[in-house]
Amino acid sequence: MKALVWHGTADVRYDTVPDPEIEQPRDAIVKVTSCAICGSDLHLYDHFMPGMEKGDILGHEFMGEVVDVGAEAKSALKVGDRVVVPFTIWCGECDQCRRGNYSVCERSNRNKAMADKLFGHTTAGLFGYTHLTGGYAGGQAEYVRVPFADRTHVKIPDGLTDEQVLFLGDIFPTGWQAAAQCDIQPTDTVAIWGCGPVGQMTIRSAILLGAKQVIAIDRVPERLSMAKAGGAITINFEEESVVERLNELTGGKGPEKCIDAVGMEAHATATLDSMYDRAKQALALESDRAHVLREMMYVCRPAGTLSIPGVYGGLIDKVPFGMSMNKGLTWRMGQTHVNRWTDDLLRRIQEGQIDPSFVITHSVGLADGPGMYQTFRDKRDGCIKVVLKP
Repeated sequence: MKALVWHGTADVRYDTVPDPEIEQPRDAIVKVTSCAICGSDLHLYDHFMPGMEKGDILGHEFMGEVVDVGAEAKSALKVGDRVVVPFTIWCGECDQCRRGNYSVCERSNRNKAMADKLFGHTTAGLFGYTHLTGGYAGGQAEYVRVPFADRTHVKIPDGLTDEQVLFLGDIFPTGWQAAAQCDIQPTDTVAIWGCGPVGQMTIRSAILLGAKQVIAIDRVPERLSMAKAGGAITINFEEESVVERLNELTGGKGPEKCIDAVGMEAHATATLDSMYDRAKQALALESDRAHVLREMMYVCRPAGTLSIPGVYGGLIDKVPFGMSMNKGLTWRMGQTHVNRWTDDLLRRIQEGQIDPSFVITHSVGLADGPGMYQTFRDKRDGCIKVVLKP
């Protein structure tokens, strides 16, 4: 079969690889009909995430048709079912899965010892996202093996297009969780850093959850335009001071809820702290650029909440933790517990409350994927979200 394969920094190729096969009784094989490039994939493309190996198949946002089912998954799936596959692989039986904490499933990471050593405890297995999270082949391919498939799926009813439901596998529940874990109240101002695909879903989620005002921060005009169309007040951080504008919009008190939809590759290149981060990165003394975290801690109203769906990979420096402690800020973060949210979000799509396809700007064949990685990374051609068709 054909797949997008990682060969090194900024080197993704459209390769021929072996077809996947059933390996465990709870597996299924899915023929991919649509997949997407996620902002998190760019952390792999730029090689900021540890644990990638040449030959790894990329992609953790995909859907398709079930074409083979292991013996122990047949009670939940059959050949011909149309499914979205969550990027977090979950067993449904461990202590964390029973609590609904699917992204920290205790059994799905087959490289558990590696994760235990780095993080203290393992997290769930993820598709196409480094050997630190299991080294599973991803979904930017013609076919995918889905482990624990009797649980790791979202069954799609008839009448919905791929484009309407594809993002249930990642960016829609990720944006929703980022907003939901803020416990948004009708009097809240919610500030969101980053208007990429996850940021766009977060903006619409915060509005659906009833925020008084939503403020979106970015520097890319087309992203800011999409955020504004979704109901947000926008701030271009290259044209005005984020701190001054947020104070103006909140009567000097700051937003109650601040959401980091950027993660480790913040691009605020003109700030002193960003220059510090880049210098330390060059010396391998720091792995992530924490500008957004620092700015959120500074502007957030005392007793407010910081929510972090943006991915961080390792070490950050000069985080003003005393500021956070003395202001009484609450931190919420983590990979998305996808299936905790998908029943509700699928219902909202069916009812017409939201159509997540609004975010798609490019739809191309899988063979064009390597070029689209570069276009997406460099934010060229108005690119906000890429869908690939194997």
